[in-house]
Amino acid sequence: MTQASARAERPQPARPASWPATATRQLVLAALFAGLTALLAYVRIPLPFTPVPITGQTFGVMLSGLLLGPRWGAVAQVVYVLLGVVGLPVFAGGHAGPGVILGPTGGYLVSYPLAAAVTGAIAGQRRAPGFARTLLACVAGGIAVVYALGVPWFVTWSGMAWREALVAAALPFLPGDLAKAVVATLLGRQVLRALQRTA
Repeated sequence: MTQASARAERPQPARPASWPATATRQLVLAALFAGLTALLAYVRIPLPFTPVPITGQTFGVMLSGLLLGPRWGAVAQVVYVLLGVVGLPVFAGGHAGPGVILGPTGGYLVSYPLAAAVTGAIAGQRRAPGFARTLLACVAGGIAVVYALGVPWFVTWSGMAWREALVAAALPFLPGDLAKAVVATLLGRQVLRALQRTA
């Protein structure tokens, strides 16, 4: 038997999934989470004292970061924001267009990619993180980052003093956002554990 034939008969190791296939899968998942965030935008409760409504969007942002990781979670939210900017009715209450970004809630919207990235970075994806770490990820990314960009944007748009702006654009939403963080933590950990078992 020649060396060439021996090499030909030698079993070859299985090839890992190619990068394009993996990237395509992640892009599909990012698109799905962009759609989820758009769906949650229709959960909208207006408040009489502020132009900023209560919405479900940040729940989608938290889940994007937890389940897709920092890079693809951010991609999902970039896709979501771009869909709204180009005119698809995916912002709160079915609104769309660049005028929404330039309005009172624009800072919250543009924060979503960074918020998902921070959530995913803190949670990590090597294994299902513990409850405290997952909750910290949701609070830091899905609440702190969103408020850190959204409230100053609202102050600039409205001309309000900071104390008034906090009452109008942050404090009323904190209990609901904390509740969303807890639910996202519970749901996200369940999904990650299920994925671990099937891996």
